Amino acid sequence: MDLGSPVLVARLDSVGDVLLTGPAIRAVAARACRVVMLAGPRGRAAAELLPGVDRVLAWHAPWIDPEPEPVRAEAVDALVSAVAAEGVRSALIFTSYHQSPLPLALLLRLAGVAWIGAICEDYPGSLLDLRHRVDGDPPEAERALSLAAAAGFPPRDDGLLAVRKPLPEVEHLVRDDGYVVIHPGTSVPARAWPPGHCARAVRLLAEAGFRVVVTGSPADRALTARVAGDDGLDLGGRTSLAELAAVLARASVLIAGNTGPAHLAAAVGTPVVSLFAPTVPAARWAPYGVPHVLLGDPEAPCAGSRARVCPVPGHPCLSSVTPGEVVRAVIRLVKEAA
Repeated sequence: MDLGSPVLVARLDSVGDVLLTGPAIRAVAARACRVVMLAGPRGRAAAELLPGVDRVLAWHAPWIDPEPEPVRAEAVDALVSAVAAEGVRSALIFTSYHQSPLPLALLLRLAGVAWIGAICEDYPGSLLDLRHRVDGDPPEAERALSLAAAAGFPPRDDGLLAVRKPLPEVEHLVRDDGYVVIHPGTSVPARAWPPGHCARAVRLLAEAGFRVVVTGSPADRALTARVAGDDGLDLGGRTSLAELAAVLARASVLIAGNTGPAHLAAAVGTPVVSLFAPTVPAARWAPYGVPHVLLGDPEAPCAGSRARVCPVPGHPCLSSVTPGEVVRAVIRLVKEAA
């Protein structure tokens, strides 16, 4: 491996996936002269928040994105040219357990990358120089760290999630610390707590004396307005990802499904009440490195299905979680932090 030239690290999916790869990328940055990160369009904003990343390239991977674009020769050529222009000679491809690194490895070979490492179950032929395998079912952050260590980049810090500091000022959005944030939106419907439950939780939290902030993307504005009602501060569509990180950093607790903001909260050290649908394993995807409470039925029929839309009528794994349970979980985490 050539550490005198930039090292490329790749994670081509979403915000949470990129944040969970952060500790491994910091390990690479501790030895590399420069780190270029290749991210997907859904994860680019998170990549720009990661400590240790010097430059971000974004590219839509049609074998990973949930809404894949057609494979186009001009798009492939653009990626190959962009990587070659960075002078990259070594690369680590970070993936989830159900993703293959081999399509990207092929494109990186075409870009002149001489050394490539990845976790891979399939026969890689000449596409990989390091074919790493992982035993057991570790959290995603630790899985990525194991690849970095196998490539000669052992952990150099606590291995927790992190974002660049300082974060933006958000006093124009939230004046005082110590509120509870609820983020009702999710990247896929199967991971969402019902909106009516979210709205009821906001009312109960307000009655219990908590200030409540409701966050969401621009596409979530109608949802956040409904959930906030008259008792919560509605910030739907009003924050960049960096500003959302700053809002979460000042919060006492986040309430969210298994979605990017849950991992963003972990990256700023904020406890999480996680409404966790068992479509993917909590062992891999629960909020990492912060106090958290997991709520939801881990034995529901959808367990392990990776379903994007709930296949079970009534969405019982999460609809069965009551607003009162969530409020009690918030109170528990606040008391534990006191």
